[in-house]
Amino acid sequence: MLFNSYIFILFFLPLVVIGYYFLGGLRKGSFVTGFLFCASLCFVGYQGIYHLAVLCGSILLNFLLIRGMEQAGRAKGRKKKIFVFGVSMNLVFLFLFKYLDFFLENLNLLLPVDIPLTGLVMPIGISFYTFSQIACLADCYKGIRFGGSLDDGRTKPCSFVEYGAFVSFFPKLIQGPIASHREVVPGFRSRIVKKIDYGNLCRGIYAFALGLAKKVLLADTLAKVVNIGYGNISELNTPSALMVMVSYSLQIYFDFSGYCDMAYGIGYMLNIKLPINFNSPYQAESVSDFWERWHMTLTEFFTRYLYIPLGGSRKGTGRTYLNIMIVFLLSGLWHGANWTFVLWGMLHGIMKVMERALHVKDWKIPRFLKQVTTFIIVTFAWSIFRADSVLQVKGLWGRLFFGGGGGIYRPITDSFQKLIEISFLYRAGLGGVMERFPWLLLTAFVFILLLACFTMRNTKDKAETMKFTRWKMILVSGLMFWSILSLAEISEFIYFNF
Repeated sequence: MLFNSYIFILFFLPLVVIGYYFLGGLRKGSFVTGFLFCASLCFVGYQGIYHLAVLCGSILLNFLLIRGMEQAGRAKGRKKKIFVFGVSMNLVFLFLFKYLDFFLENLNLLLPVDIPLTGLVMPIGISFYTFSQIACLADCYKGIRFGGSLDDGRTKPCSFVEYGAFVSFFPKLIQGPIASHREVVPGFRSRIVKKIDYGNLCRGIYAFALGLAKKVLLADTLAKVVNIGYGNISELNTPSALMVMVSYSLQIYFDFSGYCDMAYGIGYMLNIKLPINFNSPYQAESVSDFWERWHMTLTEFFTRYLYIPLGGSRKGTGRTYLNIMIVFLLSGLWHGANWTFVLWGMLHGIMKVMERALHVKDWKIPRFLKQVTTFIIVTFAWSIFRADSVLQVKGLWGRLFFGGGGGIYRPITDSFQKLIEISFLYRAGLGGVMERFPWLLLTAFVFILLLACFTMRNTKDKAETMKFTRWKMILVSGLMFWSILSLAEISEFIYFNF
């Protein structure tokens, strides 16, 4: 079930919100948590029993491991064995479902063997809920109670329903954010959270509407440009290749941040505040700054549970650079089983090491110039991320630098002008101008989005500080209605595949 689908927006989400506050009004706290757990399982089960079975098996295994560590108490040896076993099992499952065929393909290329591929379908959300549970295991090993302390300072043992509801919590399950149990579970245990807050409800609707518009009206529109470009690289000239690369940078941002905005919104509707995952990343002044703004919970996970245990920056300059490269190579591989992802991660790692070695943050350069430079670097990296192969990246870069001048590839501009919204301009008598300058509207559209990315605040900040007025709610309702009407072609989120 996708957030940008009729069944989710018109049936599933309203039913969950109504059921949540109905049970909350009855002061049945455990029932509310159980209801969220069941709703999340239904959300996954809608995709198929296979995805549900893998999730449930993962939840049960990790719950038993956490219980085992809690019961081990101060027996450090036994606790460590359970922790190592638990992390290993999570990584093995992730490898089997996500990377085994990639490993076999490369093994067949390197050795004179022909091992058949398994053809295993990757369970939805496995990358995200695996990392969430590894974090739970690590916290439990360190002695941090699941969910933290109660309001009165006491601790409460982890129950299976609470643990299952946390791991499977549907707003964050498929694409994050990778929320900590200390951020989500207190909401399951609080009575106040289960009472309807109309301010939070309005904030939730506002964030959800903006996220849906980002996905449906912006990301899916840009996807048409990107798909045509990557499907016809040999036909592109320099302006066309540039348009395709910039469009993908915008597409992946509006697609992924749009999902996260909807996740924030759903959390607000349920009085559960999920952590911020995007903070205007294209306003970053360096690659290091970019990763403090983009997919922030993934950056935090790798920093806390990989970079610091590896030694962080405490063991000398050379070891620090090595740790950075390890983190980014694994971050790239986490995104997908393809050498393009590894290359993408390696490029970001190299840039971060160079920035650290050259002390770029101390350079006296105008802020806007640093932002533009960072965006160019990130856009080149995104072109690798989007490509099916390294050869495709090479072809795209070749067209960018040696493709020659001229107008934008006509099928790209035609796909943009076929939008229903653009057809109104034809009826307004602007058809002649658009035929004469077919690149004009697309260029203006991309330029306006770039300007917004470089200047606007993130959705969560706007939602938390917004002042509710009649006109603002009318505009939000209109945006929601417009987005729902545009759901004729329901498309998956980019990170749905990771």
